[in-house]
Amino acid sequence: MAQKRFIIEVEKAKEASEGRPSRGPVYRSLIAKDGFPAPIQGLDSCWDVFRLSVEKYPTSPMLGRREIVDGKAGKYKWLTYKEVYDLVIKIGNSIRSCGYGEGVKCGIYGANCAEWIMSMEACNAHGLNCVPLYDTLGAGAVEFIICHAEVSIAFVEEKKIPELLKTFPNATECLRTIVSFGKVTPEQKQEVEKFGLVIYSWDEFLRVGQNQSFDLPLKKRSDICTIMYTSGTTGDPKGVLISNEGIITLLAGIKRVLESVKEQLTEKDVYISYLPLAHIFDRVIEETFIWHGASIGFWRGDVKLLIEDIGELKPTIFCAVPRVLDRVYSGLTQKISSGGFLKKTLFNFAYSYKLNNMKKGITHGEASPLLDKIVFDKIKQGLGGRVRLILSGAAPLSAHVEGYLRVVTCAHVLQGYGLTETCAGTFVSLPNEMDMLGTVGPPVPNVDVCLESVPEMGYDALASTPRGEICVKGKTLFSGYYKREDLTKEVMIDGWFHTGDIGEWQPNGSMKIIDRKKNIFKLAQGEYVAVENLENIYSQVSCVESIWIYGNSFEAFLVAVVNPSKQALEHWAQENGISTDFDSLCEDPRAKRYIVEELSKIAKEKKLKGFEFIKGVHLDPVPFDMERDLITPTYKKKRPQMLKYYQNAIDNLYKSGNKPRA
Repeated sequence: MAQKRFIIEVEKAKEASEGRPSRGPVYRSLIAKDGFPAPIQGLDSCWDVFRLSVEKYPTSPMLGRREIVDGKAGKYKWLTYKEVYDLVIKIGNSIRSCGYGEGVKCGIYGANCAEWIMSMEACNAHGLNCVPLYDTLGAGAVEFIICHAEVSIAFVEEKKIPELLKTFPNATECLRTIVSFGKVTPEQKQEVEKFGLVIYSWDEFLRVGQNQSFDLPLKKRSDICTIMYTSGTTGDPKGVLISNEGIITLLAGIKRVLESVKEQLTEKDVYISYLPLAHIFDRVIEETFIWHGASIGFWRGDVKLLIEDIGELKPTIFCAVPRVLDRVYSGLTQKISSGGFLKKTLFNFAYSYKLNNMKKGITHGEASPLLDKIVFDKIKQGLGGRVRLILSGAAPLSAHVEGYLRVVTCAHVLQGYGLTETCAGTFVSLPNEMDMLGTVGPPVPNVDVCLESVPEMGYDALASTPRGEICVKGKTLFSGYYKREDLTKEVMIDGWFHTGDIGEWQPNGSMKIIDRKKNIFKLAQGEYVAVENLENIYSQVSCVESIWIYGNSFEAFLVAVVNPSKQALEHWAQENGISTDFDSLCEDPRAKRYIVEELSKIAKEKKLKGFEFIKGVHLDPVPFDMERDLITPTYKKKRPQMLKYYQNAIDNLYKSGNKPRA
């Protein structure tokens, strides 16, 4: 770690003692060498974030949605900061008129929209705890969250009301009031009233408190602002308690990072809101935009229309999860490979020329301004033409996708890392630093970070290349799991939050996520397998879109379920004279052998041990999805559910001739 350019050591390493593993040195961002960003005067709660922006930017456009004229989407229509504020005050008065005040749990259920933000701000104003109800987890999780958090009042997207009604009668033990973002049908009213609840349309609710006015309670930094349930890969969702201090501390850190790289946000910035507001990643990004008086435009809720919405809105900042950026990458490479010889040659020359210049340390804006105009401008226009920052989070982004997009989009592509428990922000890579590709960058300037050794997985935080579990300390940390002190004690030890993710410090001080602590199992011969690390390696194979690796202590080898790349597999079939559709191709033993051979090639290249080679594959033409409960909303694999879903395929792989020869 002799060349660490982006972090400073603030505490020495500790050897293993009293049953605790050894701990590496504690580091913080070089940006915070003179101390963490000071608390901002007058900013004590999330309500202050919005209130101060209303005072500063009353006429600036805040929330926008596309007007639908004759069934067609038109221009974005905007509400100003002052107009949103006036509606928030009305909603708050209506909430209080119904008898709900400080500490009451208020659910919000539905896709991102202006009403979502206004409901949240009304909660912030009156000290209610905002509890997002997951739009992607189905009625089972919604019912669990309502009952566990004891939600009394819920704001619900009009088309989600039938889903909410499926939680009856259990949810009615605590739920008393429902407010639709739109209309309510007479049948819905009848059904709700049957259980002694009240339901309002949006317009009705705005009138409930019209003749009353309520003082806003004094809010403290330590107050809980939201209870955000993590989807979790196993078991019931956990309610993460997030305080005002957690969010406003993170905002100060983001501001410091952006200032240090001369990319400050202003009221002229525009954000496309499509990642779920029910997740901390999008929530803190939108809080950041609100704090700077910037504009937030909502998508129409259809992924097929997202690019069209982006084209109309012309955002300046684009946030995404890797799956979205993978699709952008696949679409671009497909388009270029199917283009004419001349176009392809020009593109490849421009790409190599710009990439080489960027690797020499030339900023992306100066690496090839002429080629940007001639070759890459079309790609830039595909994202609206104004995007200057693309931020990826929630899961690891492949280094080749990140590198490619850094060149062709003419924007900074930054990878971040964080959890709900760390308020989303823990690490973020920096613009124009090509040696940060494939990493999540240095820590943000409001946390301390260290690695803790994991001896059973062979990770040593004190080795020359330090590897271990990432541990975080700072004011952005959560206040515990709601009603689960046992789980809180498991992950919070001596003030350090143990993330469960395995990291590797890079020589420049950035962090690389290499594994997951819990994703480890033992094969029959007693060898431990760190499965996430292997999946990251095998995912680099061009014919693999996604891979889930499985093994257990009764078997001596690994098998996998693979989502193959349609383009790559069909190209291979064509070259080998196999004429059939993609679904049939996935059943073809020859295609399976080809995939296994490709996996073996990279295994040899990466010098994997014999027991880490994949000996058999099942090919699924349908990508792992939430509909089948195979992944979480942040695209993490639900391993127990995957095993249940693919059990027959796994059993057949172990029974079949795919077994390794003695």
